[in-house]
Amino acid sequence: MASLWSSLERDVFNPQSKKLLETICVWKTGKKKKMSILCVVVDALKPAQQFLVKVKVDRGEQYKIAYRWPLAELKLVDGKTLDQASLDFDLHFDKVYKWTASSSDEKKTFIRCLWKLNHRFLSRAIKFVNVPSCPVEGRQRPQEDRKDAAETESQEELSAYQEMTPKEAADVLRLMEEYEPLVNNSVAFAEQLSNDLHVLDEANLRAIISSEKQVTKLMSSIDEALAEVARVEETLQVYDELLGSVKQQMDHIHQENSLLHHILSNKTKLMDEILFLTTHLDLGKEHCEALSRADLSSPSGLKACVAAAEALAGCMNIQIQPGYRKLQAVAEQLIMFETLKQNFENSFISHITNIFELQGNAQVDALMNPFDKLSAPNHSLHHEELAPYTPLTAWLRNANPVLFSDLPKVYAQNLSRLYDREIKAFFEQAKMLLLGRRKGSLQEGLEKPMVMGSRQHPRWSLPGSREGQEDTPDRGNVIKMLEQVLRELQPLCTTEQQFIEKFFHLSQNTAELQVLEGGENMASAEDPPCTKPRSQLEEPTTRLLSEIFSSLEPELRGFLDVCNKTHPFSCLQVLVTLSDSVFGMWGSSSAPPSSFLNTVLGNMLLLAKSSFNKCIGTLCKEIKEAKAPSKMRGGILPSVSRFEEFVNFSEEVFRTAQRRGELDKAHLRLASSVFSSINSLSSANLKANTDMVMMENFHHIHCFLCQKKIQCLEDKKREAKQRYSEHMEKYVITYLGQPLEKLNHFFEGVKARIAQGVKEEEVSFQLAYSKQELRKVIERYPGKEVKKALETLYRKIHKYLSPEENLLPVVWHAMEQELIRQYQELEDLIQRCYAGSGITMDFTMADLLSYFNSITLSSV
Repeated sequence: MASLWSSLERDVFNPQSKKLLETICVWKTGKKKKMSILCVVVDALKPAQQFLVKVKVDRGEQYKIAYRWPLAELKLVDGKTLDQASLDFDLHFDKVYKWTASSSDEKKTFIRCLWKLNHRFLSRAIKFVNVPSCPVEGRQRPQEDRKDAAETESQEELSAYQEMTPKEAADVLRLMEEYEPLVNNSVAFAEQLSNDLHVLDEANLRAIISSEKQVTKLMSSIDEALAEVARVEETLQVYDELLGSVKQQMDHIHQENSLLHHILSNKTKLMDEILFLTTHLDLGKEHCEALSRADLSSPSGLKACVAAAEALAGCMNIQIQPGYRKLQAVAEQLIMFETLKQNFENSFISHITNIFELQGNAQVDALMNPFDKLSAPNHSLHHEELAPYTPLTAWLRNANPVLFSDLPKVYAQNLSRLYDREIKAFFEQAKMLLLGRRKGSLQEGLEKPMVMGSRQHPRWSLPGSREGQEDTPDRGNVIKMLEQVLRELQPLCTTEQQFIEKFFHLSQNTAELQVLEGGENMASAEDPPCTKPRSQLEEPTTRLLSEIFSSLEPELRGFLDVCNKTHPFSCLQVLVTLSDSVFGMWGSSSAPPSSFLNTVLGNMLLLAKSSFNKCIGTLCKEIKEAKAPSKMRGGILPSVSRFEEFVNFSEEVFRTAQRRGELDKAHLRLASSVFSSINSLSSANLKANTDMVMMENFHHIHCFLCQKKIQCLEDKKREAKQRYSEHMEKYVITYLGQPLEKLNHFFEGVKARIAQGVKEEEVSFQLAYSKQELRKVIERYPGKEVKKALETLYRKIHKYLSPEENLLPVVWHAMEQELIRQYQELEDLIQRCYAGSGITMDFTMADLLSYFNSITLSSV
């Protein structure tokens, strides 16, 4: 304990100028061994304040103040029981703290310290309960008795000592100055002071005796004053009794005024609530009659029903407190409102459903439009008939959403029958106008173009060619008719969408135009923004339009099939027309596009792209598999001509198209197929020279692509030029071997010996390549024979080369240059290998040039 006491004083309280009076080791009741130390401390400096401090010991054996309470806030000390063995006690501050002491002696000492401080400094403000008198009033330990006695004595001395006032100090000084000679003799001085005190006491006693009469007079005056005070008190008591009754009356009056005020306030509030209920829950008699009659056929009755429905909605939408619904009048009124609402809902649903059925069963008048003029059906009269009922549909939507949700479905089911008949008739007329036939021969016209390989419609006859002009619609008629169909469909779908959005109060978020570039998926750069999956566009308006126009997409698909069958490559016209129409529709700001129509056209555009790609794939396959005629002697291959005709036709069709990505891909595929077809000639068994045929065809493709200037085919144009040059070189080298065949064969052997390591000057000593053998070979090619061979070669080239390509001068000049090069090479070999032999050719370079000039001039 001594070490704990000193440690607490040294480490905790001395630095804070606090004096430790008592300590006790405790823990919270019920939480044993979570030890804390309660310390009673007092300020070392005045004014002294007393505190109860809770100290905790951390893991490093360091003391830390956890909480501190001013002792003045302590209200009650509860010892829990008078039993000395109990270690529990409670301290009541603003909150009750329950503690358990480590020993009963510490508990008694701690409570005794609190009791002393309570009596000495707190005027007994703390209440002690369940505390034995022994710990509070009993004897302490000897060292504690001595300590308490010393503290008490010091406190009494401090309370007994009083400092002299300045006047008292001055009197003492004056007295000491007066009796200064006697101050040195203290005994004499004390005797003198005692004598003076006796004299003063005697004088005071005499003065008191002499003033006895005055005292008697003063006492009588005091008695009279007391009697007067008694009378005043009696008077005040009477007045107080009177005022007490008045106060009771005033309190009663005030209470009654307060009650009257509450009555008036309650009455005002009651009147306000009654006026609120009677005003807002009151439906006019004329409105009740209008709802009961439900006259929806006449304009005046419909107008009255609209006004009555709006008034009924206003009454039923008023927010009232739940308790008001228990009032009989309010409950009856609400029941009446609900009855009127249900009856009118049934009447309105029945009436509007009858109108839907009548419109859906309406007959399509075939004589409304002339045969040669195509126009889509117009439902403006139907919409005008239903427009006055728009306020009632809005009322029904708010009043009964479940019942309203079936109304658009009923409309779609009935109107879809009418639209099916009208759309079918519309596309039937469009097909007849496209094929230029009446209804009886329409099926025949559809089946006739299907025979692709027949003589009536050859597979490769394009629109505009003489083979396909007979009994085939004008090539511009497909575009014209498809554009007219799309123009007629747009206002039809847009008007219907706007009507149902307004009539059924639907909200349709129009998708934004997004053009995604790149990728090989369906949403390519050429795809319209509407070609998203249908699940993303399944909004209320779109779902309703899909049901109303359920036959639009199949009929449009069938019409596009007819367009595709008019001639083999009409799929190009369909693709361009659909693409321009879709993107032009989205780019137009005159009218908002129909998301449903845009979705349908987007699907048709994908179908058109698929048909176009299938057509191009078939064409590429046929070009690759096409075989050249075995008797072919030269000229342009049929696949090249087909490619040229397709490019001319497609470029004319796509001339005004906004996008041509699909066409560029098709051109590249077809060009690759044509090149493959030309390359396959190397393995073909042709009577004409293969290099010559390939040279002519590549030259023709190069000239054609230079004329067209198609950006995507620039690489193919350069490739065609390169291949043309390669095959012309091969052709020239092949045919030049004929005029000097044996001479070339001889010198080929010479070059082979040199390559094997034989020295050039030793070649003439080889038996097969001696000077005599060389002279024999040269003698076979005199100038006349060379000129004759060149004339024969010129006639043969002129015979096989195609006159359309005009390649004869070019090939003949290339042959002249090649022969001159060979002549120079042979002369050089003779000079190196047969030097000094005097062997020369029978003709010179000048002779060769004259031979070529004479042959060229003779053919002009």
